Amino acid sequence: MLLWLAQNFQQDFGALRVFNFITFRAVFATMTALAIGLIFGPAVIRTLTRLKVGQAVRTDGPQTHLIKSGTPTMGGALILIAIGITVLLWADWSNRFIWPVLIVTLGFGAIGWVDDYRKVVYKDPNGMRSAEKYFWQSLIGIAAALYLAFSVSAPTNTKVWELFFAWVQSGFNMDLPQKADLIVPFFKTISYPLGVWGFIALTYFVIVGTSNAVNLTDGLDGLAIMPTVMVGAALGLFAYLTGHVAYSKYLLIPHIPGAGELLIFCGAMVGAGLAFLWFNAHPAQVFMGDVGALALGGALGTIAVIVRQEIVLFIMGGIFVVETLSVMAQVAYFKYTKKRYGAGKRILLMAPLHHHYEQKGWKETQVVVRFWIITMMLVLFGLSTLKLR
Repeated sequence: MLLWLAQNFQQDFGALRVFNFITFRAVFATMTALAIGLIFGPAVIRTLTRLKVGQAVRTDGPQTHLIKSGTPTMGGALILIAIGITVLLWADWSNRFIWPVLIVTLGFGAIGWVDDYRKVVYKDPNGMRSAEKYFWQSLIGIAAALYLAFSVSAPTNTKVWELFFAWVQSGFNMDLPQKADLIVPFFKTISYPLGVWGFIALTYFVIVGTSNAVNLTDGLDGLAIMPTVMVGAALGLFAYLTGHVAYSKYLLIPHIPGAGELLIFCGAMVGAGLAFLWFNAHPAQVFMGDVGALALGGALGTIAVIVRQEIVLFIMGGIFVVETLSVMAQVAYFKYTKKRYGAGKRILLMAPLHHHYEQKGWKETQVVVRFWIITMMLVLFGLSTLKLR
C-alpha cells in the first residue's frame, strides 16, 4: 500500500522514490513487524490468559516442563498479525509471489488455530485429527504447488495463465523451463527436470513437510522461532539475488522475475519472529502453538520453492529435518520391535530429539542455544552454495 502511495506522489515529492528500492522497504518491514510484535505482545498475552488457552504439558515428558502447564499458547497469532499487517503495508500488491506465500502462511495458521483451539478450549488432547489436518494441509499445499508451477516458470503475471492453459491444451503433458528444474547445490550444471507433475509433487512435500517439521521442533522455549528467523533471513537473501538479473547471472542461479519482492515478506517474518522471541525466551510467557509453527513452516517451504532452493532449505533447516527424522525413527522402531518381540523398544530416551537431550541431563537453555548455534552454522553453509560450485 505504501509503495502504491509513494509511486502516485513521487513526482511531487522526489524523496518518495526511495520506496522503489526493495532493500529500503525490507528494512522498514522488519522494523515494522518487530514494533507491532513488541507493542501488541503484552495485550495478546493478556487476552490469551483471560481466555484460559493454557498449554497442556505431557505428564510423560521431562518433569521440569510441568511448571509450564497453563502458560498461554496460540501466541503464533501475534506473529501472523505482525506479518500480515507489515506485508500489506510494505509489499507490492501486484507481485505474483507475495499473495500465494501470504495465503499459504495464513491458511496453515488457520489449521493450527483450529487444532490449538480444540486442544485448549474443548480440552481435546488430540485436537484436530491427523487425517483432517493432513487433508487441509494437502488441499492448500496442492493448490499452491499448482499455481507455483506456472508462476515460477512465467516471466510476468499475464504469462502465468497463458502457460497454464497451454498445459491444459497439451493434455497435461508439458515440460517447464529450465529454471523450474530441481537445482543441486555446489554444482554449476547439475539440475533435474521435473515437469509439471514432478514440480507439483516436490512442492507439495516441501511445503507440507516443512510445516510439520517446524511444528515438531516447537517444544522448548525459543527452540523453533530462532532457527525460523535465521532460515527466513537467508531465504530472503536468496529471493533478492534470484529476482535480480545481474546477481543471478553472476551467481549462476535461476533468474525468477519478481522473486526479489519476497525479501519484504522475509523481513516481516524476521521482525515478527524476533518480537515473539522477546516473550518466548526462557522462561516463556507465551507459546507459539500450532497456529504459529505450521504457518511459519509453510512460509519457509513456499519461499524455498519459489527461489528454487529446496535442497538448500533441507540443509539450512537441518534442525527441523533431524527433529522430524527422530520422531519417525522412534515410532517406526517401536512398532517394529513390538510386532517382532511383543514389547516396543526405543532408539531415543524420548522423541523429538530435543527431549532426548533433556533426558540425558542437558538443561533446556543448553539444548536451545546449542541448536541455535548448529542452525547458524548450517545457514552459513547453505549460503556458501551461492559461490561454491
